[in-house]
Amino acid sequence: MIFRTEYMQQLQAFKDSKLIKVVTGLRRSGKSTLLEMFRDELLKGGVAAERMQYINFELMKYDSVRSYKQLYELVLPSIRPNEKNYLFFDEIQQVEGWEKALNSLSVEFDTDIYVTGSNARLLSSELATLISGRYVEIKMLPLSFKEYYGYYQNDGQSREDIFNEYLKYGGLPQLLSVPHEEKTISSVLSGIYDTVILKDVIARNNLRDTDMLKRIFAFVCGNVGSITSSNSIANYIAREAKLDKVVRPATVRNILQMLEDAFIVYRADRYDIRGKEVLKSLEKYYIADTGLKNTITGYTLENYGHTLENVVYLELLRRGYTVYVGKCENKEIDFVATQKGHTEYFQVTESLSNDKTREREIAPFYRTNDFYAKTIITAEKTYVTDTNGIQIVNLIDFLLN
Repeated sequence: MIFRTEYMQQLQAFKDSKLIKVVTGLRRSGKSTLLEMFRDELLKGGVAAERMQYINFELMKYDSVRSYKQLYELVLPSIRPNEKNYLFFDEIQQVEGWEKALNSLSVEFDTDIYVTGSNARLLSSELATLISGRYVEIKMLPLSFKEYYGYYQNDGQSREDIFNEYLKYGGLPQLLSVPHEEKTISSVLSGIYDTVILKDVIARNNLRDTDMLKRIFAFVCGNVGSITSSNSIANYIAREAKLDKVVRPATVRNILQMLEDAFIVYRADRYDIRGKEVLKSLEKYYIADTGLKNTITGYTLENYGHTLENVVYLELLRRGYTVYVGKCENKEIDFVATQKGHTEYFQVTESLSNDKTREREIAPFYRTNDFYAKTIITAEKTYVTDTNGIQIVNLIDFLLN
């Protein structure tokens, strides 16, 4: 089990505040374990167990609790009116109108409330209206390479070997507890994929066309980091699958949104650097975990560069950036990363040893006509750390920094 330090620090920062702490992210990314760890930390710190309630709505014992009134009635008898109460609700989106119960408990009693959910609709407009300004979202991703490396660094492998395994198998925490062999890991990843697709997309959206969903997800997995659109995806599927029906772009858009809501797919919009505006078409998509991607596409070298790009995209999200794909005239910058008024540019490449590749990666930076920090992240080892003010950093060094 890995102690998720960064997420624990975020929870600790808001401990004992009236803000409802909402942890969101892909199913099996470690949200439940995070809550359990935080509860254990409270126990170690002297908080009495009687002042805590932990409810996991994936357990059958809570199957009958499906309305906010039932949730309120479940929690109420164990509330201690004259003390601080710590309430933990895991996968709470299964309770209809849950925010009403939590809002009432927060207003009536001295409570410190923690919630997890694996669907973006958890933070719906209804919740935002009901407790506006009184919740904080903590966005959880699978293990970073730094966390993954920390777990395996004493196993006698080089950091390059560990990184290659991370690229191949991904960073879902559940994999750490199974035998480290390809057949077993592939089986676990397939099970997680089925769970995410079935529970968090098909069932939650009452989707009937499961074949279309799987085709669209497979397309995204095979085209990570490539400029695309709902029109191009619709045309590709209709052509490749030889379907006897029209594939509507609107259908593709709806299913992509379902995948985004389940935190399995992330969309990076394009940003016009010169025009200073977010463009409304031709976006890129990335997968929440490279292991899930490889479950669909297989372990191939064809998209190795784009897989590296996927890892960097997720790392920038972990570091709190909002990430776009940069467009500068007819050139592209892999990532425009913004945070609190600060902007940086990033290019990701397998190697800079080829003159043509080096020129291709550097050229877009010269078109920006600004002084924002510019970095090229390369998978190869290099002793060169700067070229004309552009930083060059090894990918593993970047991820471990």
